Amino acid sequence: MSHPFLSEDLQIRPERPMLALVLGNTMLSTVPGVSGAGPTPEKTLLTPNLDAELVTTGAITSVAARPNTPTGCPTPASITRSMVELTGLCPVIINAGLAHTPTVPCLDVYGSPGGDPRTEDAVPEAAALFERGEMVGRLLAQYSDFLMLGECVPGGTTTALCVLRALGYDASVSSAFAKNPLGLKDTICREALARIDATGARGPLAILRAAGDPMMPVAAGIASTYTGDILFAGGTQMLAVAAVLKALGKRVPHLATTVYVRDDPSAGFVRSVADVGTAAYYVDPNFAEIGHVGLARYCIGEVKEGMGAGGALTLAYLMGHEPEEISRKVFDFVRKYS
Repeated sequence: MSHPFLSEDLQIRPERPMLALVLGNTMLSTVPGVSGAGPTPEKTLLTPNLDAELVTTGAITSVAARPNTPTGCPTPASITRSMVELTGLCPVIINAGLAHTPTVPCLDVYGSPGGDPRTEDAVPEAAALFERGEMVGRLLAQYSDFLMLGECVPGGTTTALCVLRALGYDASVSSAFAKNPLGLKDTICREALARIDATGARGPLAILRAAGDPMMPVAAGIASTYTGDILFAGGTQMLAVAAVLKALGKRVPHLATTVYVRDDPSAGFVRSVADVGTAAYYVDPNFAEIGHVGLARYCIGEVKEGMGAGGALTLAYLMGHEPEEISRKVFDFVRKYS
């Protein structure tokens, strides 16, 4: 490839790497127009389960579903799964709060789906979930020296927007849609922030309680106690977790995501990363030239990232796999569903 695969060489070569993915739901994904992570708003609640099934087993068998968007764009979970096959890693799935029972083995912190922050506290158990995340972080540190930590929360860019702005950042966020529904997200965020002001929620965990989703306190807890090297796999949702950790006075991990998040003009991701005071590394899998029409849709802004895809691509590279080998593996895997 003539273009750089990774924006910067991290100079990390993990000996015992681990990929972990925190799953959750927010009822905001059922608001029409908020999330593109499912064929209908209601079915977005099932997406993390199906993604976990695909990443863990290589296929979706629990329901009749194909891992593509209605336009034929492969789900990011397809990319993550291809890297699981390439590297031989066994992904750790963490249930932070799902609406549907997972179909694959997972670590369960016994959370509940996030509520609508416009009308209620979204994550009443945020403090408890943070503490349970701390327990998971200590556990994962016993078995690895490097953690790539990602997420799957449909509608989570909207909760990320609420949390970032409640923490004082003039942030925007990305979207799975090619056309980011910024107006709808801004309206939801204004209503959520008004409720936060009315209830007097202060401090990062109180803000998560009021307007976050269950993934956020769990991921923050994991990162706060994990003792090895750690990267966040993802874009604006994991950036919100980084901002929470900064507000808590904890170590703030760097992020690994795709160039498609970086290049989204509606997200302002590079500026927000700088505002939070962390760093991001951007992977370019060359989907424009890979020869797959569905993957090429990433280049026009569809999907962009999810289920730790950018981090999984980055981790495969850090483990010594060549860019051409990585892109060929993605192509070969998604071609089965074309």
